[in-house]
Amino acid sequence: MSAESHPLSPPLDLVDQLRRLLGAAHVLTEAQDVAPFVEDWRGRYRGEVLAVVHPATTHEVAAVVRACAQASVSIVPQGGHTSMVGGATPVGARRDNGTAPVVVTLRRMNRIREVDAVGNTLIAEAGCVLQTLQEAADAHGRLYPVTLGAEGSCQIGGNVSTNAGGTGVLKYGNTREQVLGLEVVLPDGRIWDGLRALRKDNTGYNLKHLFIGGEGTLGLVTAVAVRLHPKPARTATAWLTLDNVENTLACLAEFQSIAGDRIAGYELLNQAQLQAVLTHCPDVRLPTDPEAPYAVLVELSDTYIKADLDGLLQDVLSGLSERGLLRDAALAANESQRAAFWHIRHSISESNRKAGMGLSTDVAVPVKSLAVFIDQARRAVQDRWPELEIVLAAHMGDGNVHFIPRFSFEQWARLPNPGATADAVRATVHDVAISLGGTFSAEHGVGHVLVDELVRLRAPLELELMQRIRTAFDPQGMMNPGKLLRC
Repeated sequence: MSAESHPLSPPLDLVDQLRRLLGAAHVLTEAQDVAPFVEDWRGRYRGEVLAVVHPATTHEVAAVVRACAQASVSIVPQGGHTSMVGGATPVGARRDNGTAPVVVTLRRMNRIREVDAVGNTLIAEAGCVLQTLQEAADAHGRLYPVTLGAEGSCQIGGNVSTNAGGTGVLKYGNTREQVLGLEVVLPDGRIWDGLRALRKDNTGYNLKHLFIGGEGTLGLVTAVAVRLHPKPARTATAWLTLDNVENTLACLAEFQSIAGDRIAGYELLNQAQLQAVLTHCPDVRLPTDPEAPYAVLVELSDTYIKADLDGLLQDVLSGLSERGLLRDAALAANESQRAAFWHIRHSISESNRKAGMGLSTDVAVPVKSLAVFIDQARRAVQDRWPELEIVLAAHMGDGNVHFIPRFSFEQWARLPNPGATADAVRATVHDVAISLGGTFSAEHGVGHVLVDELVRLRAPLELELMQRIRTAFDPQGMMNPGKLLRC
């Protein structure tokens, strides 16, 4: 629906003002133009907008925010729009006066401003696609280590706002560990210049950490200074198959004892997840043992060109095999095979979208409790919904499990109240994680899908402190309303 035909739109002077600020070509209002921005990538969550705007500079972003604040119109910041919890969709963002929000995308703000290979830092605008940032670091012989399946479309500003994790957390940490400084447009339109590329800056409250993981509720990130790391000169990658999760944990402990911080990835997939990838990604071939209950993708890396990681990997695997922990193993003989192994892992999101209605959960538990969690959560879900298949992908080294109960599309269509069922299934999984000292969201955030779970599972004092911070930054409640917190 266009802004002109929306019965609850405010006077069109705001849209006209935005056109004057950015140029008419960068202010979208027609249904066919705004369609890609109002629905999430899986087609599950849909909202309405007054307009979608594409500023090109930080000062243009600030002008847009000021104009919206004066008109009392909400803002939904949007990066690559790859959220799993509806964090970037304009759902529940109408003001009390009935007006739909303005979506602000930063895809025109996509420059790499600076790379310092000596200081190991990089400054990028928030609309820079993660893969582009990775390539810029690589061109200078450095590594930006946050890597995930959506890296070809997600943007660094969104990564910061959600504190993105991915497959490299075990060795390098998540996005928070990479961020040195931020540039942020605040809800009143002022620009906070905290874009300092310093490892040490002990001058009061570390404000950047409020915006990292803040899901766009405290301000709109426009630029990021991040840490770079030495580029690995050697890697060794293997595909392991195993009978149970206990064995995967025993293997992880052995790798940690022998390989230490050379472990760059340790990813677990169950048989149902592998079959989904094989069915919906025809270019995928499993390296070995396609009937195994579980598979692990393990990678070692080192910056020393003479490091014998293949020999180290073979030594570890030989010991694990002698202990009866492995069913089989395949080692990548070259970069092409390594890429093929990782292609399996990075095909998960797309294959799951096609395979059925998966109710993705993003829990984390202490690593020692992973096997207990997977067993208890499976039994708790299937005791109530025996028809559900359990799909599993886990970043095992940091305890993060994507435990996904999946309905077929036909089963989902027959449910009398699918939304309530989805909430109940997720709550069942979350309760098991909490009982083991875990969390219900490790890397996806809260978005609008898990707002009620935050209220249910976090202490009242914690919620009060969060709300006080949000109110202090955004007393009008105009930044990404309905996300993270209820107001």
